[in-house]
Amino acid sequence: LLLLLEATLLWLASGSYHPFRNGFYYNHVMNDEGTEQEKVVYFNEARLVVETPKDPIYSSSGANVTLSCRYHYEPDLEAKRKIRIKWSKLRDDYTKEQDVLVAIGKIYMAFGDFKGRAHLHQTDRREASLVITDVRLQDDGKYRCEVIDGLEDESDVVDLRLQGVVFPYQPPRGQYRLNFHEAERVCQEQGAVLANFNQLFQAWSEGLDWCNAGWLADGTVQYPIRQPRKPCGGVHLAPGIRSYGPRHRHLHRFDAFCFSSALRGEVFYLDRPAGMTLEEAKQSCLDAGAEIAHVGQLYSAWKFLGLDRCNAGWLADGSIRYPIAKPRANCGPAEPGVRSFGFPSKGRFGVFCYKER
Repeated sequence: LLLLLEATLLWLASGSYHPFRNGFYYNHVMNDEGTEQEKVVYFNEARLVVETPKDPIYSSSGANVTLSCRYHYEPDLEAKRKIRIKWSKLRDDYTKEQDVLVAIGKIYMAFGDFKGRAHLHQTDRREASLVITDVRLQDDGKYRCEVIDGLEDESDVVDLRLQGVVFPYQPPRGQYRLNFHEAERVCQEQGAVLANFNQLFQAWSEGLDWCNAGWLADGTVQYPIRQPRKPCGGVHLAPGIRSYGPRHRHLHRFDAFCFSSALRGEVFYLDRPAGMTLEEAKQSCLDAGAEIAHVGQLYSAWKFLGLDRCNAGWLADGSIRYPIAKPRANCGPAEPGVRSFGFPSKGRFGVFCYKER
């Protein structure tokens, strides 16, 4: 029996059946004249309805979140079979959906990165909500809640969005040196992931203006412009997100737009009267029971904790930056932001460290 159940769960996860509404009706049937027409034929004279929130659900890295999903019948009736539930994550690039969890009754199986972090929340017999614990950056996106009752199959989508910050990133080698896979890697090295379009659009609406094109998670290349100007698409184009569309993931090279969420620790600044080299800075953080901060951690501390420091410091990638929440004289431009001095080959500076709570 256990093997049969496991096989059934794996069959559900494989997506071998139609993953969307089969409507429990035939879309095209023959009428009495023998011609085809639209007609709905319900198998049990009741319609299965699946409902999820229409507004996005917001969470942050490290938190727990519940993606609500409920179902009912119209007209109301009791299910005669055990209901099967499948949750899947829709990918940004529209490739095959990622399996999250499948369940029959109260028995469920989670898959991939969701093992140990995903389970069903069922306070009553008509609930199929998904709980994700210890939310990760890559969990941001759209999720499909699918309910299967025999031949009847309905689904709806819920949008999980992480509260975070988008930042453009160039490697030490300079502008436009990253293919898609390298862009994914450098964002991960900075405690972040490649941003998706919704995240970039949100950052643009909050004031991000950046004239260099960068990779997004779906393999497109885009950049946000608040102040139209000649080198950035022309002065006659309206403000917005400029797009190069999908690009070859191995051959084409651009910068990256990375996304980082709230921190589970703190970023703090250390300095010495004579400053420090990069290696000395790393050791100073270790001596303080911390580690040298990544770029994404500095941006998150600036965005969510209001970190404001008009002193430049080393970060793990070898760059020199400082965060300004309250612009003032001698601390860079008039707008808040994280200032950068690039990647100096020599010099002595302070350091930004990160320590988990």
